[in-house]
Amino acid sequence: MRTVLAVDGGNSKTDVALVAEDGTVLATGRGDGFRPQSEGVGAAIDVLRDAVRHALGPQAAPPFADHVAAYVAGADLPVEEETLRDEILARGYGREAVVGNDTFALLRAGASGPSGVAVVCGAGVNAVGVSPTGEVARFPALGRISGDWGGGLVLGEEALWHAVRAEDGRGPATALERAVREHFGTRTVEEVTLGLHFGDLPHARLHELVPVLMSAAAAGDAVARSVLARMADEVVVLAVVALRRLGLLDSPAEVVLGGGVLTARDPLLDAMIRRRFAERAPRAELVVAALPPVVGAALLGLDALGASEEAKARLRDRFRVPV
Repeated sequence: MRTVLAVDGGNSKTDVALVAEDGTVLATGRGDGFRPQSEGVGAAIDVLRDAVRHALGPQAAPPFADHVAAYVAGADLPVEEETLRDEILARGYGREAVVGNDTFALLRAGASGPSGVAVVCGAGVNAVGVSPTGEVARFPALGRISGDWGGGLVLGEEALWHAVRAEDGRGPATALERAVREHFGTRTVEEVTLGLHFGDLPHARLHELVPVLMSAAAAGDAVARSVLARMADEVVVLAVVALRRLGLLDSPAEVVLGGGVLTARDPLLDAMIRRRFAERAPRAELVVAALPPVVGAALLGLDALGASEEAKARLRDRFRVPV
């Protein structure tokens, strides 16, 4: 029986699952963050190897599976996907391999079938769409230089930006000023800024300000609410543009929402997003991803093998059961 090595490679962690063609999950594992753009392609593929050895044992050697279905961060452009695929094949991890952006795995994990639109809002933002006939809509997703705004890091930066300006008088008063001080245990917001500047405070800790921002917005703070409103706008415009490009804006279509910012199901942000979808894409069916993206990678791998629907159902059931 043929096997699929499914890979969900994110900035903070890499999940793998070895799945048989009948949908049986043979092993799962987790490794470090998959960061080819900052650490290099070779280092990123090393992370994949280590995650597989965590799943199969330290002596595991290639080939790990017949088909590698790797859906990873840092594969934002076709040339990046090709480079990562070539490295996987050169190392013999599988007899064949497909590499795609991790947003495709989110779409396959959350939608009822292979078509629809997915919007991810985790550390950053991205969206992809696949039509029922296989056409694809996607974005470069390179950050601000490619027109992107939002995600956990940007929301944290915005919370700090407004808190600093409230403290020094350049901006309006906001509950974020006190909330940021209390969160980091500092006397002033400026101390947080200086901690980031001198490296005493890791920049990644700005992610911690997302729930702080949401709490301030829920309590009625106008500044915090304006930041969440912009995030809702960005989520919706990504989906609407993808739907329009695929000719699906006026048709029933699933829109899968994923990433930590969206799966947290903040009531205010969720309501803002749903209201905007009702106005701009009323036929869209919103689905908040319940299965992990590695399931989507495995399903795409099973699709490539021509596996049965029964096999795909068995795979989904395995990840729905608490372990």
